[in-house]
Amino acid sequence: MLEKNNTMALEITNMVNETKNKLAKEINKSITYVYWNIGRIIVKHENEDNNRLEYGKEVLKGLSKELTKLLGKGYSYTNLTYMRWFYNTYPDYNKISESLSWSHYIELITIKDDDKRNFYEKECINSNWSVRELQRQLDTSLFERLLLSDGKANKEKVLELSKQGQVLNKPSDIVKQPYVFEFLGLKEPKPILEKDLEYKLIRHIEDFLLELGKGFMFVGSQQRITLNNTDYYVDMVFYNKFLKSYVLIDLKMNKLKAENVGQMNLYLNYYENVVNSEEDGKPIGIILCAEKDKVALEYALGGLSNNIFASTYTYYIPNKEQLINEVEKVLKNSD
Repeated sequence: MLEKNNTMALEITNMVNETKNKLAKEINKSITYVYWNIGRIIVKHENEDNNRLEYGKEVLKGLSKELTKLLGKGYSYTNLTYMRWFYNTYPDYNKISESLSWSHYIELITIKDDDKRNFYEKECINSNWSVRELQRQLDTSLFERLLLSDGKANKEKVLELSKQGQVLNKPSDIVKQPYVFEFLGLKEPKPILEKDLEYKLIRHIEDFLLELGKGFMFVGSQQRITLNNTDYYVDMVFYNKFLKSYVLIDLKMNKLKAENVGQMNLYLNYYENVVNSEEDGKPIGIILCAEKDKVALEYALGGLSNNIFASTYTYYIPNKEQLINEVEKVLKNSD
């Protein structure tokens, strides 16, 4: 009897949740449709009045008071401004995604650059980001970091990102520069041990997975490798479902050393020969360090066939203006 009740309860729960999801999508679709149309009506009347800005502000304030009397909350001057902005940013209603909520669009319409906005919009849809996740990726300048990660940002890559979002075709596509661990709440100058950083990242695993990017699944920490009666431990192991590869992460609190690369090479050879199944691609190694010397790294990686990458990390959100300026500088030079 208990087993039968459990089966029925599961069936009913699935049905109710499915119905709730459908209702939520319908409600979201209706809200964006209404707000888009309110924006359209406002812009239409603005155009008829020759776009007199100051006059338009007074009209919106008066309209807000009138709508609040007639319809209740939700029609403040600020919200009406967002609706107007929404329509101006997306004049074609067919380009609005049913997957995204009004709250998503409030964040997106604040992005002036079309390519940048398109990228975040695609990532929201492809990666199913919540509004909180979108806000974090905006705050940590994900778009600029991805453009600069391979050291050769260019207009073709900007166009690709804006059309498709982040595409993972090769191991280097998963690497960012730098990684941002602001969710740990650490003060940058304060020294911390590698094991403590690892512990904190595991405690904040959801945030860490979001920072790593698409398709990452956590396998475990301190994964043991035994060779000739000697034990080695990989700090953190993930699996990327898009690349179908294990991703091994080694944490270093100081500057990258050549022996760190050799150690990672050992780990990758072991995973390829012992852990990998036939369906798995070559494993990928990422050494996260406080600093890296590009010249030394070139020599350390020279001649290695494994996928080893080094990147830095920071406990602070990057300087947005600096990142944006770097991107603009590279794009300008690529003309």
